[in-house]
Amino acid sequence: MIRKVLIANRGEIAVRIIRACREMGIGTVAIYSEADREALHTQLADTAICIGPAPAIDSYLDMERIISATIASGADAIHPGFGFLSENAKFVRLCEQCNITFIGPPSDVISRMGNKAEARNTMVAAGVKVIPGSKEEVFDVERGKELAREITYPIMIKAALGGGGKGMRVAMEEEHFADAFLTAQKEAAIAFGDSTMYLEHFIENPRHIEFQILADAYGNTVYLGERDCTIQRNHQKMIEESPSQVLTEVLRRKMGAEAVKAAKAAGYENAGTVEFLLNQDNQFYFMEMNTRIQVEHPVTEWVTGIDLIKEQVRIADKKPLSYRQEDITITGHAIECRINAEEPEKNFRPSPGMITNVYLPGGKGVRVDSAIYNGYEVPSYYDSMLAKLIVHAKNRKEAITKMRSALGEVIIEGVHTNVDYLYDLINKEEFEKGDYDINFIDRLRGDTV
Repeated sequence: MIRKVLIANRGEIAVRIIRACREMGIGTVAIYSEADREALHTQLADTAICIGPAPAIDSYLDMERIISATIASGADAIHPGFGFLSENAKFVRLCEQCNITFIGPPSDVISRMGNKAEARNTMVAAGVKVIPGSKEEVFDVERGKELAREITYPIMIKAALGGGGKGMRVAMEEEHFADAFLTAQKEAAIAFGDSTMYLEHFIENPRHIEFQILADAYGNTVYLGERDCTIQRNHQKMIEESPSQVLTEVLRRKMGAEAVKAAKAAGYENAGTVEFLLNQDNQFYFMEMNTRIQVEHPVTEWVTGIDLIKEQVRIADKKPLSYRQEDITITGHAIECRINAEEPEKNFRPSPGMITNVYLPGGKGVRVDSAIYNGYEVPSYYDSMLAKLIVHAKNRKEAITKMRSALGEVIIEGVHTNVDYLYDLINKEEFEKGDYDINFIDRLRGDTV
């Protein structure tokens, strides 16, 4: 039985995990870098351990230090959150070798699904419809060009072991391939410590629809509805909602069943997300599987009433799912906005610094996941997300109205944020009508894909 969890992460997701563990009567251990000494997660956990200097490579990505901290603190499990080592099969194997419970899927599943080329091949073998892509890992430009010609342009270049929109570029034609590949590869090496790449045909103007799944160790798998993650900039999600207004109930069931098929083909266990691209003819294609909890998991929690972090812990503790697919119901509509420390008017330049004044909204149907406070120093070393603002109402129209009101109440002083930019997006006629695709933000900014 899991008695103490070390959270191998920082920021709002670390705080979120600590709160869930506290409600379950489970002890918590926070790790932190020197830059995060005064971070909220270090103050809320039962124990906090410094594991190194500010750069992530010397702290939050240092596997041996994290394993040592786990053993020294007496923790018997690790929750990785998202990002950092959450989808690193090598780290999970270390946990398994040290008899530490990893709150997530087994290392072989992460290896199979985290590698985009292998994930694609697994899905093809299972009969899941996939986007045409490379069947092998890609390490250099020349081999990449050869494969791109076979797949046909435009080409999406992705970090094979990545996620979160990092290490991704689009080459519309061959003359742009080398620059796009090398840029994505460099970014992947920095973000994930691995420069292996993967190629796939780029589907123009789709919607990005993902299905949340839960799978236990006994072969039981369910999907918890979908999230529409189409509003993105540079492959980073900005606004997410559930359910998607473009899915009919028939299409929802079809895609949900396909998500379960994909999870079963992978031998999946724990919480995960199966991501699809949906074209304008309502044809959908498996894109990838995220073998971790997602940033946007709160919208699913709102509409299903299921605490996904607690479910992750229960599954890792080898407890069976307590419900069947027919028990899952979707109630109302939820929307999430990611509030970042950045300057949209200056190409979304990060804005680190001290927060001198903060007020975050509340009330019925309003949730804020955050780790900021008055006097908090936003470091320059990590992701710029400050908070997630999530609302829930009985329908999409009321949820949009509630989000407008909530965004209008946000006060964060001392650093620049994207709050006004999000407010403008929510008020766009296209958003209100649901008339947008994955290139919506680029078109607003006058950028090309």
